[in-house]
Amino acid sequence: MNLVVGATGMLGGQIVHRLVRSGKPVKALVRTTAAPAAVEDLKALGIEVVEGDLRDPASLTRACQGVATVISTATAISGHQPGDSISEIDLGGQRNLVDAAGASGVRHLIYTSFSGNLRTPEPLGDSKRAVERYLMDSQVVYTILRPTYFMEGWLSPFLGFDYPNAQARIYGSGRNPISWISLQDVAEFAARCVDNPDARAKVLELGGPEPLSPLAVVCIFEESGGRPFTVEHVPEDVLSAQLEQADNDVSKSVIGLMLDYAHGDAKDMTEVLGAFPIRLTAVRDYATRVLAG
Repeated sequence: MNLVVGATGMLGGQIVHRLVRSGKPVKALVRTTAAPAAVEDLKALGIEVVEGDLRDPASLTRACQGVATVISTATAISGHQPGDSISEIDLGGQRNLVDAAGASGVRHLIYTSFSGNLRTPEPLGDSKRAVERYLMDSQVVYTILRPTYFMEGWLSPFLGFDYPNAQARIYGSGRNPISWISLQDVAEFAARCVDNPDARAKVLELGGPEPLSPLAVVCIFEESGGRPFTVEHVPEDVLSAQLEQADNDVSKSVIGLMLDYAHGDAKDMTEVLGAFPIRLTAVRDYATRVLAG
């Protein structure tokens, strides 16, 4: 049995679908506050739904019973419930999950972190690195996934890349390359890690098929959409000042990630693709898809 924690989220949902398609049994941990429609969608896939909360260790121990592999994608960044702080979910909650997995005899825990090249001190990154260390020091066999910037988030209107209106907000100079990765590809890696022995006790740095600067990405969207973009730059010194002035952990984390974006994050995927032969989504593929509506 495979337990997915974060199954109602975008990444967790993609992982669930891949596991089901491959014939693997799936259990989904959902909170009592989860959207009823999202829970019904899981049940319609034939998934066993169990109620629990990362802040409730006893519920995690119950959920882990009979489970061989746990996949966790949960994060407070996308949470909207009271108590969904980074310290409560991304740090304390994930540690609770590691403890519950160990106590329940879970053989393998796949944890979604983010790129090892993202080093600006901020609450989310600090929590993820702490959980990585905690998991590696535990008795549970680990796989740590470290994807770089998701296309679906950082190349979307939500974070300033407003392709429907041909406008792009660029953090920093826009000249440092990033190996943008599709959320769907991260889900594919996670699903394949369940059975692949090359995933055991590994930290997998994940990126897309080619490093591209944000300005190069703008050019691709201009070519694909057939119209020029208006580009706005947010200088690094402005981001640094915003980070110092931020008054909550989510804002600090997002601004810290913007600073790391400005520094770039290029990855060589040759070794990883040798063990996981996946056709990675190119930025041009993503641009064609989203511009087509």
